[in-house]
Amino acid sequence: MYEVELAQGTVRYTDTDPGGSAGADRPVVVLVHGLLVNGTLWRDVVPGLAEHARVVVPELPLGSHRVPMRADADLSPPGIARLIADFMAALDLREVTLVGNDTGGAMCQLVATRHPERLARLVLTNCDTHKNFLPMAFKPMQWVAWVPGALWLIAQAFRIRPLLASPVGFGVLASTPVGQERLDGWVAPALSDRRARRDLAKVLRGIRVRYTLQAARDMVRFGRPILLAWGRKDRFFTPAHAQRLVDEWRDVRLEWVESATFVPVDAPEQLSELVAHFMREASASR
Repeated sequence: MYEVELAQGTVRYTDTDPGGSAGADRPVVVLVHGLLVNGTLWRDVVPGLAEHARVVVPELPLGSHRVPMRADADLSPPGIARLIADFMAALDLREVTLVGNDTGGAMCQLVATRHPERLARLVLTNCDTHKNFLPMAFKPMQWVAWVPGALWLIAQAFRIRPLLASPVGFGVLASTPVGQERLDGWVAPALSDRRARRDLAKVLRGIRVRYTLQAARDMVRFGRPILLAWGRKDRFFTPAHAQRLVDEWRDVRLEWVESATFVPVDAPEQLSELVAHFMREASASR
């Protein structure tokens, strides 16, 4: 992994073409994960996409990050959107295809509406939108973040490894097995580092539906192509949520995927093909 120093702190990332040595005309894709996972969410998507583009995956401070942010970092949704924009600027990434999943999709909407300068197009897989930020089933986690020490207590349940893949853990978010190694990596920072829990608490306490509601209104002015690669099997971000985005936004294509929330886990090859085709088609039409 590589590291870049931002005003908010150090961000680790993977990059299939560090420094852009393969050429400035090679497309760039930035993959954005959500809460309590890290960049390994995308690990099965990266190889397929890397055949067509430079693929950059930041490890964001959403609870599974191994390098904590500075204590004064703004980790509200607008603050995370600024961090993503600053990350792209620090690497001088241009004409970016920004791809988001789960909570990361909400952050991508804020990037698109508040910091669109480096974006060429947007891809959203199943993610928070409108008033569904967070989904009601996950609201207790947000409430717990206000109670001192409560996140540490919750994190201790992560030590029960079979629980992680069960329907009361990450198993509810994917219709295919995530794999124990990846699950262990997701929960290790929250278990071992109080600063990672501090950052997670700041993120959770900052979440408000007003941010996604405003982003949904502002997206009509985004002016770039949008692809929705949406899983049909998701109980939290249902097909109706995707259809509402199609109805309200402009220049939106909807492609259905046989997946739950974690589309990058359930359908990595299909997702990489959809994104690659979307980039080629959008570039050809310019």
